[in-house]
Amino acid sequence: VQLQASGGGLVQVGGSLRLSCAASGRTATSYVMAWFRQAPGKEREFVATINWSGGSTRYADSVKGRFTISRDNAKNTVYLQMNSLKPEDTAVYYCAAKRTWGDYDSLDPYDYWGQGTQVTVSS
Repeated sequence: VQLQASGGGLVQVGGSLRLSCAASGRTATSYVMAWFRQAPGKEREFVATINWSGGSTRYADSVKGRFTISRDNAKNTVYLQMNSLKPEDTAVYYCAAKRTWGDYDSLDPYDYWGQGTQVTVSS
């Protein structure tokens, strides 16, 4: 599975962005997908995850109520809608994929990673 993240950019505080992660490979739709982010000088951290059907999602406490993860299996694409953005959301955002649900906020279980897309929130 190959992952291609896009949609990052520069936005003002309170603004919105939608990230996309396009997956290639004939079994891509069966994978659990997630978004992580890494700010300068900090470790990569979990943001959100979605199961293969889109029926289950989980979020980091820091983004609950502001971010929404979704997927369109017909397009092999996962999205992260980010609203009410804050300066502390500034980071490189990575999409990731793994086969099974559970332990979703740890990096190790993820088999595939995209290249990252920069999100900068200016005040």
